[in-house]
Amino acid sequence: MSTANDILASFEPLFAPKTIAVVGASATTLAAANTFIRRMREFGYPGRIFPIHPNADAVDGLPAFRSVAQTPEPIDYLYISVAAKHVPKMLAEANGRVRFAQVISSGFGEVDEGKALQEDLVRAARAGGVRLLGPNCLGMYSPRGRVTFVEGGSVEVGTVGVISQSGGLGTDIVRRGQARGLRFSAAVTVGNSADLGPADLLEYYLADPQTRVIGIYLEAARDGRRMFELLKAQRAAKPVVILKGGRTQQGRMAAASHTGALAGDDRVWVALSRQTGCLLVDTLDQFLDTLLVFQALTPRASAPTREIVMFGNGGGTSVLATDLFSRLGLQVTPFAATTLAALRALKLPPGSSITNPIDTPVGTLQQDEGRIAEKILDAIFANADPQALVMHLNMAAFVGRTRGDVLGNLMQAALRVQSRYPGRAHFVLALRSDGWPEVEARKREFRDQALALGIPVYDEMMNVGWALAALAQHERFVASRRASP
Repeated sequence: MSTANDILASFEPLFAPKTIAVVGASATTLAAANTFIRRMREFGYPGRIFPIHPNADAVDGLPAFRSVAQTPEPIDYLYISVAAKHVPKMLAEANGRVRFAQVISSGFGEVDEGKALQEDLVRAARAGGVRLLGPNCLGMYSPRGRVTFVEGGSVEVGTVGVISQSGGLGTDIVRRGQARGLRFSAAVTVGNSADLGPADLLEYYLADPQTRVIGIYLEAARDGRRMFELLKAQRAAKPVVILKGGRTQQGRMAAASHTGALAGDDRVWVALSRQTGCLLVDTLDQFLDTLLVFQALTPRASAPTREIVMFGNGGGTSVLATDLFSRLGLQVTPFAATTLAALRALKLPPGSSITNPIDTPVGTLQQDEGRIAEKILDAIFANADPQALVMHLNMAAFVGRTRGDVLGNLMQAALRVQSRYPGRAHFVLALRSDGWPEVEARKREFRDQALALGIPVYDEMMNVGWALAALAQHERFVASRRASP
């Protein structure tokens, strides 16, 4: 049985390759392989890149070689973008000089006429001693190795590890996730998964100390039993979030035409979630929101999230959010008499509601440039025992209408109270906008400040609800496993 160190060592050439060879780049035009070389340079890849070309002496200013056999060093990562029929022979001739090969080319197992060719591809890879990523995949994004298929990806090494059976959705996950504040340890697209599949990458992320939460977009898993055993054995030590494509009959047909995948019965995935603690989500937004909450917050199985304190400006928003949270199993319970008495003693201005949810007009929050929030939250934490504090702010009510750094002071007030009551409650922030450019610009600025302080930020209370419900589900599962022998 492989140890964690064995697994990490075996995948090191993929996630942090020292040498890369590129097949399919043109010496005269711009092909996909040329774009790959350009992105690698822009991303700061520190290793050597060897273009492979049958005739040219140089490609994109780099010395070219006639074949992989002629490169001066063995190849950790081979990028292939040529017609499908040429790929098997190329891999068979690798002769142990290539560790991993990514095949972007399509025309393999995702179409009926390519299924036999995909079998030839796998046999050729094994004969050449190559582990195969794809075919029909965009590759990987690894900040630690400065490898990317995504333009504009952050070079910051994060804690979110992603596996995607779709290249296009993998791009969305990285780009949209980055805008939300996600930072990735890596994101790997696997395409048809002819050799390396989701279970292989899952095993790596489970062993990887850099990865704290794992996200998987899955259409099917030919090694589903292995995935189940991996998830069961880890006992939810790391949260695993699964966005499953093909959960309906029509979705299964779409998955088969996309990556040649047979998606399987949805009931199997529901059972997998119940038995292993992995978290099934239905949309890309839920997927990203859930990854963000686990990136920012440390789950507490000793006190699973249930009781929520809601604090902000916007009464209608609080009412709708209370309904949603209740449907998700989260409780926004009115305060007990002792807490209400402590809040009444603050003598807040008229229009302030001090039951839970707490609704305060902007005028109230402006008191002492927002520091009034510290007194409100101190009274709550001294007398009540919430598992999460959700602060929601309608940004349009603040921008251009308040003096001083009211927004920053509100956030800092919540953090100071949390520091006085360590481990008591998760802190989540919702920044709501009306879409006006000035408001959006301030929202982006304030989001960056909050994320730098480790506070997860969401656009709407609906997004907060999804994230906290997933966090609570994970905490309850871990608690139940600790209670069982």
